[in-house]
Amino acid sequence: MSMHSNSGTFNQVSDVPQNNNFSFALTSLTSLFFMWGFITCLNDILIPHLKGVFDLSYSQAMLVQFCFFGAYFLVSLPAGAIVKKLGYQKGIVLGLIIAAIGCLCFYPAASMHSYPVFLMALFILASGITLLQVSANPYVSMLGEAKTASSRLTMTQAFNALGTTIAPFFGALLILNEAADALSAQGSAEAVQMPYVFLAAMLLLLAAIFAWIKLPNVSPVEEEEKSQDEESGSAWQYRHLVLGAVGIFVYVGAEVSIGSFLVSFFADPNIAGLEESQAAKYIAYYWGGAMVGRFIGAAVMQKIAAGKALCFNATLAVILILVAVFSSGTLAMVAILLVGLCNSIIFPTIFSLAIQGLGKHTSQASGILCLAIVGGAIIPLAQGLLADSVGVQPAFLLPIFCYFFIAYYGLSGSKVKDIAK
Repeated sequence: MSMHSNSGTFNQVSDVPQNNNFSFALTSLTSLFFMWGFITCLNDILIPHLKGVFDLSYSQAMLVQFCFFGAYFLVSLPAGAIVKKLGYQKGIVLGLIIAAIGCLCFYPAASMHSYPVFLMALFILASGITLLQVSANPYVSMLGEAKTASSRLTMTQAFNALGTTIAPFFGALLILNEAADALSAQGSAEAVQMPYVFLAAMLLLLAAIFAWIKLPNVSPVEEEEKSQDEESGSAWQYRHLVLGAVGIFVYVGAEVSIGSFLVSFFADPNIAGLEESQAAKYIAYYWGGAMVGRFIGAAVMQKIAAGKALCFNATLAVILILVAVFSSGTLAMVAILLVGLCNSIIFPTIFSLAIQGLGKHTSQASGILCLAIVGGAIIPLAQGLLADSVGVQPAFLLPIFCYFFIAYYGLSGSKVKDIAK
């Protein structure tokens, strides 16, 4: 899951070295995209783990995603103000330090055996990652020529997907296996301590590296006529942007919901009856599908209109989820994992369709779309409530409605019309 930004109202500033220096900066930034993909995906392992440790209902376990994605909603705008004040490089360093503090908070949370402290640690961690996203995305867009900005973002996003593909193996090995061997709930809660201390060390190391290296000095400079811009309408008057924000909301919600429930789904005796540490490894196929699909999608979408590709993928996702809900065994398992492949192009495609033709309102639009990521906090919670009342398998019907909306957006909602002039 990734947040894109657009370099709409930013101008490049002096002190930018020649392009050959950009490759070093881009390589350094790629490590950040990998790290936050990795950390975000570990939540899918944490949910079943904490559910067992604290004997939670599904909806209580989904508070993990609620706190994580709620941070995006609450912190995005303040983070934008911080980055404007400090600049991109310092914003990245601060984001890494905050995320590391969040990881370190897992240690006392496990020692105190307290679910609320775990949730607070997740909120701090996600706040750091939000600041990181708000700094790094536009920075990647600006390192080099404007016309290749989206291909640079796609490349760094692919490393984000690599992080989400590797994380389940790490989590299965270090958290769920350890927890399975622990004799008490206290012992299994402590299974998360060392993995998150290790992550904190990695984040602090990255913070030290980013504080030390010399990155090209590109600062966010707002255009002079910003005040006049705001008098002449706003991004909210564009129907395709507002519907695009709803699209991002339901998409992130559906993607996160499915990922969050995979371990419980595969543990169901009617599906595969897998132990948690085994089931966790299959999450890699879900996120790995999204990574592979990004590369395929990038090629295919040069020939096919973005809206049509979006509608096709969303419709296919609906069919696959229906198969997963109404069948059992290997068929249900493969069907739900293939939804990952459908997800691949959805986020960047909705994002680019929604900001089409917005001109001077692009940066405002980008902010609105980033706030819509809060879908990742709300929809998994709704699916958790559903799973508590009707069971895990039927609860997967909820994401179907999300994909229906995305299919509609691809076919007609994304057409550019003004609401008001």
